[in-house]
Amino acid sequence: MKKLIISKLFLYRHRFQIGFILLGLAYLGLLFGLPLLSPGGLSEGEMISATESYALDFTSIFKGDVVDLPYHALQKLSIMFFGLNVYAVKLPSIIIGVFLGLLLILLLNRWFKTNVALMASILAVLSGSFLYLAGSGTPLIMLVFWPTLLLWLGSKIQGVTKPKPFYCFIFAFALLAAIFTPHIIYLAGFIVIFAMIHPHLRFTIKTLPTIPLIFTIFIILLGLASLVVGAIVSPIIISEILLAPGLTFEQFFANVREAFVPLFSWNTTLESVFLSPFIGLASIALAVIGLLSTAKGFFASRNSIATWLIIFTIFLAGLNPESAILILLPMAILIAHGLRYILSKWYDLFPDNPYARIIAIFPIGLFLGIMIVGGISHFIFGYRYIPTVANEFSNDISLVTKKLERGTTIFVIDQPTEYQFLKILELNHQGYTVSDSLPGEDDLPETFATIEKQNLERDPSRIITSPKSENSDRIYLYSSKE
Repeated sequence: MKKLIISKLFLYRHRFQIGFILLGLAYLGLLFGLPLLSPGGLSEGEMISATESYALDFTSIFKGDVVDLPYHALQKLSIMFFGLNVYAVKLPSIIIGVFLGLLLILLLNRWFKTNVALMASILAVLSGSFLYLAGSGTPLIMLVFWPTLLLWLGSKIQGVTKPKPFYCFIFAFALLAAIFTPHIIYLAGFIVIFAMIHPHLRFTIKTLPTIPLIFTIFIILLGLASLVVGAIVSPIIISEILLAPGLTFEQFFANVREAFVPLFSWNTTLESVFLSPFIGLASIALAVIGLLSTAKGFFASRNSIATWLIIFTIFLAGLNPESAILILLPMAILIAHGLRYILSKWYDLFPDNPYARIIAIFPIGLFLGIMIVGGISHFIFGYRYIPTVANEFSNDISLVTKKLERGTTIFVIDQPTEYQFLKILELNHQGYTVSDSLPGEDDLPETFATIEKQNLERDPSRIITSPKSENSDRIYLYSSKE
């Protein structure tokens, strides 16, 4: 009988390629199914983002409306093409989330061995926190996308004998576009300072060809100049990008506490769009192991950058609590370090025993499976059934488009965010009229609806309920038709 050689089996030789393909398919399936899974509605931030996006026009850039412009432009196109609905609002984040997940996988695969990169990628992109970020219809995802892109581009430049000018140019353009996202201008300054003080990165800059280096510096300066011009045209840009006007030390530390308590707390009484804990205990344990394992080689650029990113995230959270979402990037890197350390120690115990390596697959697979299934279940059911989180999301747009006939007039009283959001239905010619004030009883249309109950002399012909409404009643439909 011919001896079976495991290393020549197809599944063994292509195990990592198959693993990454399955990971990609699972990630894409979850991403494009997010509007059907969770959170089951739109938050106030998503409604504000959709309203700002739809208000864009060709003159916006000349008026200084350049903050998060790429995201808002993509969101407006999505709403115009698909109409105002939950999927259209979230679609830009889903598309960017696809690229973000790919970049994170490429970054981890660049810095770590393939087996460690595959496991860390699975834990990162299939986690509930990452899925929430990719399914939130706000520009918040750009705060993680730009640093991930810059780190990956930096990894293509640093650590090679002759860096390719192409990656230098793309890095400069990415940095230029990134500074128009709130907070990222601080990251740009952090990158410049870090590159100057870190010996490895300083050596890489010295080895760059002269002409690409000059063009890279020119592109970065061009971005700063355009930012200054935009601030002159619209001074509000300064506060939107820096987000630090009149900030006191007391408020700074209060913002830090507000930012990180929902991320790591197991107390579900906190009212927040972030589901607690945003990062699971097992992930934190792996990250702590990774952090401790990098202490010996701290001054290697990839080891120290995760620590510096955590410090930088705390600084940004003090300016704006939502910026704490950036913690996902250094956590993913530290989790990879933790997995690398654990596997290395296991292999050191059995350096010449192939059976021990094979047996390790089962506990590792079980561990990953529990983390993934537990995280996704926590994400799906937590956003639906934990009151303090679920109440932060509204499903009014689904109720209106599915329960009300076209041509209905909708009155939204004393809810400015909701009114501006639903007004898009009228502006986008989707067949509804939206108003923020009730006319006299004699001037009311024959068929109309109100969001929440109003003091009217007539009884509603129909009451549309919502599980997200305190008393279930949400939309009151009035009609003279019998």
